[in-house]
Amino acid sequence: GEFGLPTPVESSELLATKCKYILEKGMKCIYAIGEPLPIREQGIDAVLAYCVEQLTPFKDILDPEKVVLAYEPVWSIGTGVTASPDQAQETHAAIRKWISENVSPACAEGIRIQYGGSANAKNAPELSACADVDGFLVGGASLKPEFAEIVAAIAQAKA
Repeated sequence: GEFGLPTPVESSELLATKCKYILEKGMKCIYAIGEPLPIREQGIDAVLAYCVEQLTPFKDILDPEKVVLAYEPVWSIGTGVTASPDQAQETHAAIRKWISENVSPACAEGIRIQYGGSANAKNAPELSACADVDGFLVGGASLKPEFAEIVAAIAQAKA
C-alpha cells in the first residue's frame, strides 16, 4: 500500500458509492478499470468480463458529462510495458460496446475512455490513432518534458 501502509482494496460497489456522492456534490470522476496479466493472457473475452465486473456497479451513474473511464491494464502500470495499439483498441471497443448494450448507445458514444497503461511520447501517436482511445491518463510521463508530446499526439489525432 501507499507509504508502506496496508491499504485494503476497495470494491467496485464502494467506489460507485463514492462516485455517486462526489457527482451529487458537483464534482466529476475518472474511474480506472483494468486487468492483471493472467487475465490478459486469457484473451479479450476474459478481459472484458473482468472489466464488466468493475463497471456494473457504475451502470446507473455513467454520465458522459461527468464520468471519464480510464482503461489501465494493471500489468502495464509503471512497468514501461504498454498494451499494443491493437490490444488497446480492441479493449476500448469492447468496453464501449458493453456500455452501448447495457447502459445506452448515447452513453457509449459520448463517454470518454482514456488509455492509462504507461502512455509515453513514443507510443502516444499510435495509441491516439485508435478510434476508441479518447485520450490518456498519464502517470510518470506527466512529470517529464515528453508530456507535451503526448498532449500534441492526442490533440492532432482527435482534431
